[in-house]
Order: sequence, then C-alpha cells, then structure tokens
Amino acid sequence: MITKHKCSNGVRVILEQIPSVRSVAIGVWIGAGSRYETDETNGISHFLEHMFFKGTKTKNAREIAEAFDAIGGQVNAFTSKEYTCYYAKVLDEKAEYALDLLTDMFFNSVFDEDELIKERNVVLEEINMYEDSPDEMVHELLSEASFGEHPLAKPILGTEDTLLQFDRTTLETYRQKFYSPENVVISVAGNISDHFIREVESKFGSYETVYEKPNLQRPTFYANKLNRKKDTEQSHLCIGFAGLPYGDERIYHLAILNNLLGGSMSSRLFQEVREERGLAYSVFSYHASFIDTGLLTIYAGTAPEQTENVYETIINTIFLLKEKGITARELENSKAQLKGNLMLSLESTNSRMSRNGKNELLLNTQKSLDDMIASIESVTLASVNELAKEIFNDNFSASSISPSGRLLTI
Repeated sequence: MITKHKCSNGVRVILEQIPSVRSVAIGVWIGAGSRYETDETNGISHFLEHMFFKGTKTKNAREIAEAFDAIGGQVNAFTSKEYTCYYAKVLDEKAEYALDLLTDMFFNSVFDEDELIKERNVVLEEINMYEDSPDEMVHELLSEASFGEHPLAKPILGTEDTLLQFDRTTLETYRQKFYSPENVVISVAGNISDHFIREVESKFGSYETVYEKPNLQRPTFYANKLNRKKDTEQSHLCIGFAGLPYGDERIYHLAILNNLLGGSMSSRLFQEVREERGLAYSVFSYHASFIDTGLLTIYAGTAPEQTENVYETIINTIFLLKEKGITARELENSKAQLKGNLMLSLESTNSRMSRNGKNELLLNTQKSLDDMIASIESVTLASVNELAKEIFNDNFSASSISPSGRLLTI
C-alpha cells in the first residue's frame, strides 16, 4: 500500500509498506540536475552530491561511512540530468537511524575547503575514467548532437574548467536555490508503518527556503552527426531518434517498441546484428524520458572495418520494422517481458522506492501495479506500428568514436 503525505512546508513523503521483507529503502529526491545548470555551473549538481558525503557538523567523511557500515546498511547517491537522489537501504530495525544520518547530511554538510579540494580531484578522475570509456562517452556525444546548446546536451559531471570555479559559497547558493521543500520528495519502501511518516516530517517538515521554479526552455531535437577520433580497438556508434516525455500516454507503447527493437536477447537488432551476422558483441537500444522530451538511442560497438556494415544493418532493421510492422508474437512476448520485469522489480525495496520517488517528483502522481499492467495490456499492434512510423523518420542524430575519427555517411 502506498501512502502519500505533504508536509506543511511542501515536502512530499511517499511511503510504501511491504510487510513481507526485512529491509527499508529511503531516498531523498531533489529536482536538481545538470539541466538546471548554466554554462558556468555545469557539473555543480553532481559535485554537490559528492560533497554531502564529505562531512557534517557532527561527523567527518570517514565517520559517515562507518556509521552506515556499523548497521550493515548501504548508502549511495546519483545525479541525472533532471534530479539528484541520496538513498540508503537498511534492516527495518535501523530505518530511523538511517533517516537520522541522511537528515544530518542533508542539513548539516559543511563543505569544508580541504575536503572540497580533494573531492574536486576525485571528480576530475571520474571525468578521466569516463573519457577512457568510449562505449559510455559516445552516449554523451549523442546528447550533444541531439540537443545542441540546450542544457540537456551538457555533461552531468561538468568539466575541469567549471569544477575549478566551485567553492563553499557556490555550493551553498545552489543548495539554497534547489534543495527547497517544494522541490524535495522523501520516498520510503519496505517493512515500515505509517508512523514513519511522522518521523520524516519531524526532520524535513519545518525548514524553509525560497524556491523559484525554473522557467525551462523546451529542447529542440537536432539531426546532427558528431564524431570523435580516439585510439580504440572498436568503433562505437549511436543513433538517436526523438522520443516521448515522462507522463506521455504512449510511454508503454514505446517501451514495447524499444524492447522488440533492441531491448532484449530476442530483439530484432540483437538477433540480426549479433546472432545472424556476428558483427558486434554489444548492440542494444533504450529510451530515456525527460520532462518535456525523450531520446531513443541505438548503440553498437564493432571492429572499425565493420562499422559501415553494422550501420547499414541497423538502418535496414529499422526500415523493415517501420514498413512491415511488428508481429502479434513479438507484441505478446514484449508484453510478457515488461510485465515480468515489473513484477520482479517488486521484490526490491530499492526499485519500489526509486519508482515512487521519481514518479512523485516528476509527475506528482503514483500508479498502482494494476494500473501499470492495464497500460501494458492496452497496447495494440496498430498503436505500436503507428508509433514506429512516427519516431523512425529521417530526422535522426548520430555520434561515433573511432580510431579514424571519420563519421559515417549518414
């Protein structure tokens, strides 16, 4: 059962009781990500996330880590383009203690200058590590190709130049601006009672900061093609199509379309590119939704001399799907896979906490399991085929990283 509560200051609390487990997952969700940054502050959402673990008024960085280890808990955080989440998963008997620790980090982080300098170097190494992973970097390059100068095109990690500008004042200013009650959701899932809502409210329900909702610029999708030369063993290729935003009524139709295109081992791309032709070890597709847009991405990594062949095979596979449509068997298999993945995710308190937190933060609503199953069942052959014709058009973006640095003629 999901219970929703709104504190007097605007903080929203979502609690899902799961009596059959012995764990509790707690997530603090904030509507702050790289999309909300300027060119000068690019990367500050992610850097602030790191600094929350580097010491509070009561604990240093080591003591924060030891506090979670001492209760056998897991703690972590992540930053995306549109939100940041700090979360912990602990035994149910340790839920209040974990909440205390997250509260301490949220309100009492001190942003010590010495720790800031050290953590800046850590993030710079994270950027370097990312640069050494072309199979990941090519996706960031696709965002740049697809969204141009829009903030959605900027890297979540920022750059060396922007990181060097961050100090205690810039971090505190950004926190004051975005970590406001109206922009915060506390999501809890596990073996916990409704009483825990009062615990959350006692810690998060009374603080106040002024929040000015950002005036978001709707992104334009560009059919740009970008390439980068890098000494790699493989060529890495991404192709992007404009997708659907969060909350679009056709999101499950697209989930099924993506699944049968490149989201599973039985998908058309996996079978044609890898199994039938042996052209790649890794080939897949996925869809990323944002508040007002989406991006359907196809990725493949292959030997440089096979890149043209892989590209042509991908395009031909898409063209065949668009022109001939999907089969009834593909539709039913994809529905079964989506429902299976959904049901399996219910076994994880982290998954439930994440789904509830993100839905509340971005959509201000919750969907029951029955509602989601019904949405999947409502998808038809005609609706998927219609969506395929809409999405798979000539207006697509592409990115590549290869030893030659030569972009395909696409």
